[in-house]
Amino acid sequence: MENRKNFFHLHLISDSTGETLISAGRAASAQFGAYEPIEHVYPLIRSRKQLLAVLRAIDEAPGIVLYTVVNEELAALIDEMCRDMEVPCVNVLEPVIAKFQTYLGTMSRRRVGAQHSLDEDYFARIEALNFTMDHDDGQMPENYDDADIVILGVSRTSKTPTAIYLANRGIKTANIPVVPGVPLPPSLIRATKPLIVCLIASTGRISQVREYREFGHGADEGKSEYTDRAVIAEELKYARSLAAENNWPVIDVTRRSIEETAAAILALKDQLK
Repeated sequence: MENRKNFFHLHLISDSTGETLISAGRAASAQFGAYEPIEHVYPLIRSRKQLLAVLRAIDEAPGIVLYTVVNEELAALIDEMCRDMEVPCVNVLEPVIAKFQTYLGTMSRRRVGAQHSLDEDYFARIEALNFTMDHDDGQMPENYDDADIVILGVSRTSKTPTAIYLANRGIKTANIPVVPGVPLPPSLIRATKPLIVCLIASTGRISQVREYREFGHGADEGKSEYTDRAVIAEELKYARSLAAENNWPVIDVTRRSIEETAAAILALKDQLK
């Protein structure tokens, strides 16, 4: 496939959760529509041993390196090793911190994870994240009524990243794959508490994303049933029929970012209040 040459590796190194980097990396990548990043996220990197393992991984798949590491020794090691490997790297927070220091006339505290305060909202996010990870891809279907939101969709409609984004907002979110011929869990049909939303996309978009994924996993050349547009069209038809049968709202994510999809879901939830 000709468009495979448009992939590039994007390495994101963080001494905290990596949320800041993921947002920055995706915002920058979105400005280059002809190129698709293959993200490698390395959170909670706080020791030289951890960092050296990450740097070896980068050497095996060179690409752009973004990092948020407040430890100056580790940051210097990243800069040095990336220079030796001839890969570009950017300390995302350093220019911002430098401007703050100049304006405020004081040095930063260089505290890891300082943006994550241990307040009530923090613990609500942790609880939501644990719930969301436990209920990813159809897992633990017996207690869907404990969810705030349940996301349905065929493969590659961004169910998991959307669910995790919502969980980071403190919203317990489950997601379920829609597969023709596989019935939905009875517990979902019985659920009365959560907002249940079905995600769809164009057949072309889903086929493209699936091809990217197969390529990233080293799949052989040639079409498979997984990427076949006629098969995908049938999957989408089945998903729409389930939504219509159960009166669940449908959101087309073809041209939406994860954040935009999440915002549309939250708007629907607000309408139910």
